[in-house]
Amino acid sequence: MPAKTVTTAEIAPKAGFKTGADQTEQYLGYLKDKKVGMVVNQTSIIGNKLSVDSLKKLGVNITKVFGPEHGFRGQASAGAKVHSNIDPKTGIRVVSLYGSNYKPSKEDLQNVDLVVFDIQDVGARFYTYISTLHYVMEACAESGIEMLILDRPNPNPYVDGPVLEAKHKSFIGMHPIPIVHGMTIAEYAQMINGEGWLKNKVRCKTKIVKMLDYKHSMPYTLPVKPSPNLNTQQSILLYPSLCLFEGTIISQGRGTYFPFQVLGAPRLAGKYTFNFTPVSIKGMSESPLHQDQKCYGLDLRTYDTAKLKKQINLGWLIELYRTYPDKERFFDQKQSKQINNFDRLAGNESLRQQIIAGKTEDEIRKSWKPALSDFKFMRKKYLLY
Repeated sequence: MPAKTVTTAEIAPKAGFKTGADQTEQYLGYLKDKKVGMVVNQTSIIGNKLSVDSLKKLGVNITKVFGPEHGFRGQASAGAKVHSNIDPKTGIRVVSLYGSNYKPSKEDLQNVDLVVFDIQDVGARFYTYISTLHYVMEACAESGIEMLILDRPNPNPYVDGPVLEAKHKSFIGMHPIPIVHGMTIAEYAQMINGEGWLKNKVRCKTKIVKMLDYKHSMPYTLPVKPSPNLNTQQSILLYPSLCLFEGTIISQGRGTYFPFQVLGAPRLAGKYTFNFTPVSIKGMSESPLHQDQKCYGLDLRTYDTAKLKKQINLGWLIELYRTYPDKERFFDQKQSKQINNFDRLAGNESLRQQIIAGKTEDEIRKSWKPALSDFKFMRKKYLLY
């Protein structure tokens, strides 16, 4: 039976709000007779099916799939290298963008006329899908290939945090933006182009399929977990506040089934009664911080995330630093003697220094205001909703 006997109605979502991917009528014709590369993962769905599987059934000629951190089907742990392979279900070549290279090579883009980018982001600077977006845009621009972006909502649509300084640029923070940027993937792509952030200021030709009936103020519950350790809506909303703890001695719950919903460390015994024990969990965290040790601290699984609609929570960071008995070890030095991992996440050295100096949350926030004001002014040019 020919593949095209499948109709868009069979994979379409219910009436109402629609993501870019859900509006197949807006782009199927554009994909016709093109060799299509797709930058996708497990969040790339049409209705409730993976877009690669759905579009292949609709007759789209998908010649290559590019997988970000965690892999094409989202089964790799955080930070784990992902190898290129052949997808057993579709037989399509999958090129890893989180293994030997972050950026597709010219060879990788051979036999590709158009690249489709369709990944669910969570709106935080250190979440690596926007870094993948940058490198794919750059590769497309250099090879003269257009990118079609199927837009998706940002579940953390506010703007807050320190703006990244150039010296702290890395794959977990590539651009001078705050921790929470308040943009969708398509809006962010427009900013990358518009601000000349690609190498040699090249511009990627883009076509955007906007969402239908979307507003930034609209609450959005992700239908698919965006990565193994963001496995609930609670963790997604807490993530911008809790990821900073990745640069500290405090566990964020990796090695449990409720990561990014708890905070703790063994040395906090006697300071807090709540406790958890990180263990090795395949596909989530094989070697978590404080593995097999009882950690004491904060249980945020029932925290009212409505309080995070406009800003990240700095109070937990300040509290746990003040409470931790060995302050010399609180901020880790994993990366090198020159670069502190916490500073890479924060985007500057100031936040760590302010916490050590005993600054209040209000004092710290006041120091962010000038750069945040400049960013918000710049951001306005690129908003689509």
